[in-house]
Amino acid sequence: MNIAARIAKFLGAAVFITASNGHMRVAPAEVLVAPADEFVAQFAAHCGRAYAGRIVTNEPAADNDPFVGKTLVMHVRECEAGEIKVPFHVGDDRSRTWVLTRTVTGLRLKHDHRHEDGSDDALTMYGGDTAAPGTATRQEFPADAFSIAMFERQGLTASVTNVWATEIGPGRFLYELRRPTGRLFQVEFDLTKPVEPPPAPWGHE
Repeated sequence: MNIAARIAKFLGAAVFITASNGHMRVAPAEVLVAPADEFVAQFAAHCGRAYAGRIVTNEPAADNDPFVGKTLVMHVRECEAGEIKVPFHVGDDRSRTWVLTRTVTGLRLKHDHRHEDGSDDALTMYGGDTAAPGTATRQEFPADAFSIAMFERQGLTASVTNVWATEIGPGRFLYELRRPTGRLFQVEFDLTKPVEPPPAPWGHE
C-alpha cells in the first residue's frame, strides 16, 4: 500500500475535490499531503504489530530508573480514523499507552497512564501538540498548558519544560523525552522484527 493510500485509510478521506473547467473532479491525495499525515500513515502501516526496544540514550541516568534492565515493547494496538493508540510495556508494567491524534493544525501526543485496576494514575494524559509542521519522519510535542499545570500541582517542576518527540523511518521508531536542563531519554524500536503482541494494557482490556 503506497503512502497516499495509507493516509486515506487513516484519515478516512481518500480524495480531495477541486474545480476544473467548471466541473468537479477528483484530485490525487498526494497533492495536499502534510508532514503530519505522512507521519501517521507510516505509523498506521504497523497497526497490530509489536516491536522490542532498547534504551539508546539516558542522560543523566537516575537511581532506580524504572526502564533500565527491563524488556521494552511497543504495540501499535488501535488504529482508528484520526487516532492511534500504542501501549508501551516496561517489563510486567502495562500502565503506559501513547495516544497519537491528528488535530486541525498537526498532531497531539498524550500519555495515558493507568493503575493495574484500570483507574487513572495521578499523572495521566499529559503531553502536547506539535508547534511546527515537523517532517514525515520526526514530530515534536512541547508540554501543553494542561500538562504544565498537572506537573506543577504534583511538584514536578523540572517536567514543565518537557518536549517529547517521535521518529519513524525505515526499520526504526524512536520515542524521545528531552529538557533544556540536559535531560535526554530515547528508546529505539526495531521495526524489522515483529514480536509476539503483549497482553492488553491496564484499563484497555
